Amino acid sequence: QVQLVESGGGLVQAGGSLRLSCAASERTFSSSTMGWFRQAPGKEREFVSAINWTGGSIYYADSVKGRFTASRDNAKNTLYLQMNSLKPEDTAVYYCAATKYGSRWSGPYSTRSYEYWGQGTQVTVSS
Repeated sequence: QVQLVESGGGLVQAGGSLRLSCAASERTFSSSTMGWFRQAPGKEREFVSAINWTGGSIYYADSVKGRFTASRDNAKNTLYLQMNSLKPEDTAVYYCAATKYGSRWSGPYSTRSYEYWGQGTQVTVSS
């Protein structure tokens, strides 16, 4: 069972930056596609970014493209999300997620592709 723990959330002013981290408990992390999703109050969980196991393919939601950068360090079993030029509409709980080898694949944008989820970290951007 893979455990994911996010950190790095907090309160920041609009235009500021935060860096989220997601630490995975197992080495199977290195073979998993990893994703970042977020959920604002009263809204559905939405895709933010995903990165394949090599880091060679990275996907972003249009709303964060050019502002957020996903990366991973397989040696440290850690996923990152650098968030710059933050906006109030980025306020949400951010979750990292990992796929499970051999499980159903619905593409990097779908929550259905991800078997394991962290507990989330709150990001609040004030105007």
